Amino acid sequence: MKKEISAGGVVYRQRDGQLEIQLIEDRFGRMTLAKGKMEPGETIEQTALREIQEETGITGQLSAPLQVISYVYEHAQLGTVQKEVHYYLVEAGEGQLQAQVEEITGVAWYEPSTAWRLQLDAGYDNNDDVLRLALEKLGIQLAG
Repeated sequence: MKKEISAGGVVYRQRDGQLEIQLIEDRFGRMTLAKGKMEPGETIEQTALREIQEETGITGQLSAPLQVISYVYEHAQLGTVQKEVHYYLVEAGEGQLQAQVEEITGVAWYEPSTAWRLQLDAGYDNNDDVLRLALEKLGIQLAG
């Protein structure tokens, strides 16, 4: 079975004393996190930061590892693929928020409880734990 490694993260920033979380709207209208495939010669950490910058225009700095999600999917050419996605908590650095139009519809900053609600309403289930862990690490208490 072919193995594919991707990496990405939950990007956050402090703005005017308020914590904000970055979410992406993908081309299917779902809320998601920046992530993408590892390229030859890259570390997983480098992949996460490169993908975040490519997809959102924002550079970042790794704060902490969050979670590794593994799943299997069927690829038209490759057959069954074992996918492993490494997620990090990433503090936003420089850059202008700019959605990578080929892959995503939009990218925006949200107040933590709004980001969490959007994740539950319109996100992918396997990102629930990733975002919950990120918010916990940032000291955010989630209701319910």
